[in-house]
Amino acid sequence: MAYQHCIETDRSKGCGLCVAVCPKQVLELASEVNTKGYFPAYRARRDDCIYCAICCNMCPDVAITISASEDESA
Repeated sequence: MAYQHCIETDRSKGCGLCVAVCPKQVLELASEVNTKGYFPAYRARRDDCIYCAICCNMCPDVAITISASEDESA
């Protein structure tokens, strides 16, 4: 089964908690601001993600989700 990792950039306030806890250092903070003026998190190294969901649990803004995907190419 494939998984889909989604970061809602407009919800992220760029606190960096998800970046700090990612065991594979997949996440980084963007260099451009979102609509609220924050530097949101983004997946800098998509192929390294193991979909462990630690970032989802750590995010205080509930901006990160991982869901099952029927599409194997996701």
